[in-house]
Amino acid sequence: MLTQFRSKRKYTGGLYHKIRKKKKRDIGSDFIPVKLGEIKVKKLRTYGGNKKIRLLQTNVANIIDKTNNKCFKSKIITVKENKANIHFVRMNIITKGAIIQTEAGLAKVVNRPGQEGFVNAILLEKK
Repeated sequence: MLTQFRSKRKYTGGLYHKIRKKKKRDIGSDFIPVKLGEIKVKKLRTYGGNKKIRLLQTNVANIIDKTNNKCFKSKIITVKENKANIHFVRMNIITKGAIIQTEAGLAKVVNRPGQEGFVNAILLEKK
């Protein structure tokens, strides 16, 4: 089970004394890569009964054009560069900071699509 709770061990290797038991609110989650393809989402119930939309696949991005302050949707063609992992380019995995090729041109992803349920990107160069 993944947890966001503090480690059991100190940096020296010694054990911390337990403060309390593990709680459900301490549960973390695995990294789910957002792939290029038809839109697929997964809805999760989160702490407090709220909902979180996990994006599994997408082929659409919300593009922000800073030159004329416009926002529009554009189809994603491929992933050009990803500093998170060099192999994500080959697998077409979209993460924050990835540079994607869209129908409008090259764009940089500025949000966390796996956590927010959509892709926001800023246009770098027009086609």
